[in-house]
Amino acid sequence: MVETEYPNLVERFVKYVKVNTRSNEESTTVPSDPKEVAFLADLAAELQSIGLENVRTMADGYVFAELAANVAEEVPTIGFISHVDTADFNAENVNPQFVENYDGVSDIKLNDDFKLTTAQFPSLKKYQGHTLITTDGTTLLGADDKAGVAEIVTLAEYLLTHPEIKHGKLVFGFGPDEEIGIGADHFNVAEFGADFAYTVDGGPLGELEWETFSAADARVKIQGLNVHPGSAKDTMINAIQVAFDFHAQLPASDRPEHTEGREGFWHVINVAGNPEEAELRYIVRDHDRAKFNERKQTLQDIAAKFNEAFGEERVTVELHDQYYNMGEILKDDMTPVDLAEQAMKELAIEPIIEPVRGGTDGSKITFLGLPTPNLFAGGENMHGRFEYVSTTVMAQAVDVLLKISELNLRK
Repeated sequence: MVETEYPNLVERFVKYVKVNTRSNEESTTVPSDPKEVAFLADLAAELQSIGLENVRTMADGYVFAELAANVAEEVPTIGFISHVDTADFNAENVNPQFVENYDGVSDIKLNDDFKLTTAQFPSLKKYQGHTLITTDGTTLLGADDKAGVAEIVTLAEYLLTHPEIKHGKLVFGFGPDEEIGIGADHFNVAEFGADFAYTVDGGPLGELEWETFSAADARVKIQGLNVHPGSAKDTMINAIQVAFDFHAQLPASDRPEHTEGREGFWHVINVAGNPEEAELRYIVRDHDRAKFNERKQTLQDIAAKFNEAFGEERVTVELHDQYYNMGEILKDDMTPVDLAEQAMKELAIEPIIEPVRGGTDGSKITFLGLPTPNLFAGGENMHGRFEYVSTTVMAQAVDVLLKISELNLRK
């Protein structure tokens, strides 16, 4: 295992990922699953045990904590935020595997059925000489975002055990339900008390993200008219067939598998039903707000065209905006972005600044009034059995958080 100056970082991460905290999209509670509540309670106790102050649990499940400044001058209060839930893949009995001093070319066997290969996952080639933590092929790993949780807690612990390192006031937030898009809906910006913040929820080394998709959930509901197929001519309206026909109205070029960069898409994620009734579910994404709104309107327009042909309303579209491109806000004051970029450069880490083809809790928190770009946490291939993380990159993430705190004093 790579020796670092953060001796508890890897142990802490492994402890966290072994606890199932998968969020539950079908739940109506906040947080969505009791497993998250239990994990957050244990985390709050840990934060108190290492010496953080004002540790408290908010109504939405977020755990907040503080580290007082040890300098006399007034400097901005920085927040660091991560989420504790994992995505919709098996998270029970996570069994992390260690690959010491990886050679950068060999396949990594996860189990008898699955392996990581450089042919399928060329990102592996970047990690020659690193210690990698992988899954055993039956679960996800949970580096998204327990790597971020471990890195933030390790930062706090390091500063508490090294009082000679000067810093302004730091505040920390750990929340549920990011993976199901509701974790930050009620984030209490005033109670958190930061001037700006960072989510530590990104991927590989150097990621610094301040532009995200704008996102919506869309449900297309179709009411059919089911009669015996033997006498169906000019009478039957097969809801399943209408669903197929509806989807065919969307351009094939605007699917995730055909887009990149700032190109948006419609992504069908579920089709269910029978001839009597059916439902299509989409996620709608675009970086440009006008194009995002056009994509939503396209769904409404297709439904209107179908209903006109039927002579009655049989197709309805339900839309729910999930988050917006935080770049719309951050572009007016790039202070937190510039600070993180400078921190990386001083640590000889090349910043990777690209629009996120996704979102973070920072998207919502920024629109709630707290500028919150996103920093790398180290995970690769997140949300599935091929997920892995480098212990070296995790330590570098802590380095960046420390450097940001240091640079904040130079402002």
